[in-house]
Amino acid sequence: MDTTQLTKPHPPAVADPPAPAPTRRRAKRRMPLREHLRELRNRVAKAMLGVFLGTVVGWKIHGWLIAHLTGPSCHIPGTHGIAPPTPDCPNGLMVMQGVMTPLTFTFKVALAAGVVISSPIWSYQLWAFAAPGLHRHEKRYAIGFVAAAVPLFLGGAGLAYWVFPQALKILLGFTPESFSNSLQGDQFLDFFIRMILVFGVSFEMPLFLVLLNFTGVVSAQGLTARWRTFVMGIFVFSALATPTGDPFSMVVLAVPMTVLFVLALGVVRWRERVLARRGGTGALSPDEASPMDLTPSQIEPSERTGD
Repeated sequence: MDTTQLTKPHPPAVADPPAPAPTRRRAKRRMPLREHLRELRNRVAKAMLGVFLGTVVGWKIHGWLIAHLTGPSCHIPGTHGIAPPTPDCPNGLMVMQGVMTPLTFTFKVALAAGVVISSPIWSYQLWAFAAPGLHRHEKRYAIGFVAAAVPLFLGGAGLAYWVFPQALKILLGFTPESFSNSLQGDQFLDFFIRMILVFGVSFEMPLFLVLLNFTGVVSAQGLTARWRTFVMGIFVFSALATPTGDPFSMVVLAVPMTVLFVLALGVVRWRERVLARRGGTGALSPDEASPMDLTPSQIEPSERTGD
């Protein structure tokens, strides 16, 4: 019997290894466009419900809110309005014109309070909609940015609350002695909210620079080389953005923004220094793959044995 004709048995087929866990998780997270739109609709509905409930609370306390909003302006010394003095507004500066103005003014105050009171609700809904598409390290960065954005915005809003009556005092100081002033309630509220938004958003500028550095758009070297241009741009922006337009408000906004820019530059330089010490791959998260070394290596010739 010729044994050379015998065929060797084929090894059993080996099943492909299962996909890694991160890949399976990403596959499960993928949703069609319709599902994304449905999720967005649900998140927006919950956020709007939170704003509505916050507005109801703001309506309940609108008297206290209006007193604190108009109090600093109503107690400006040396200013006299055309309205009769009241215990809450001794200088008679605040007036309202029209039948519907008191109602719309109160509703605007309640709505603004509702947005602030419900900020934890709608900010969480925004985060819950975006979080499933982020990697683990991106979630950490996002939480850090949100945690820094809230106190920065509140700090800018608090500074605007202090600056606003001071700016009014300067501007109303140019009124001739033979004239009196009046501030309509709805115009005053719009003016005040614009002031708070400008100061609050402006204080987010350093956070935006740090975000650009995290995404690789700007570097510490580029920011350091153009620091004079940034400082000049800050003062020009402050002069154009402040609703009052007076030099006092411009300087009060520009100086903190300059200090925050210097702090942001320090954070960016510190981060790049840490990344340089880690050598690139040390900063990778568990969700990222390290770069592969594709350099071909030399193959040593095998030693031939005797037949």
